[in-house]
Amino acid sequence: MRCDLVRTSALALALVGSVGLAAAQQQPPPNASPPANAVFVNGALAVPGAPANTDTVPAKFSARNAADDKLITIAYTFKTLTDEERRAIYQALKGQPAAAFNADVGTEVPAGVELHLVPNEVAARVPQTRGYRYVVGNDRVLLVGTSRIVVGVFADANAW
Repeated sequence: MRCDLVRTSALALALVGSVGLAAAQQQPPPNASPPANAVFVNGALAVPGAPANTDTVPAKFSARNAADDKLITIAYTFKTLTDEERRAIYQALKGQPAAAFNADVGTEVPAGVELHLVPNEVAARVPQTRGYRYVVGNDRVLLVGTSRIVVGVFADANAW
């Protein structure tokens, strides 16, 4: 009998403890303001001098990071190029013979489309392009990986 009382008391205590633990994990209401001393707000560092709109912000709070999440992994290398590097690639390669082909990042280039190795001069200026091939089509330079997948698209910035 005494053993049953101890067992029942232990179960009751465990139940009360788990309810209290669950209550402590409740999320605040969606429109509640974060505490004044919060270091992170919606995944962004919220301290003076912190950079804004970084890659640490979850995609549900950042349209830029949501778009980045849709890129194929290798394309992210070329997404982070500066405007000057992008212009350098386009200017150096745009005059090459054009193919009757156009694509976007992630598209496989057909086997019939001739690819050219990125010249050493361009690779010296933008090292990320070393070892890649390219094709020009529709006034755009398409950078292509070894599996014939387009990993970067470079167009005349003045055409937009």
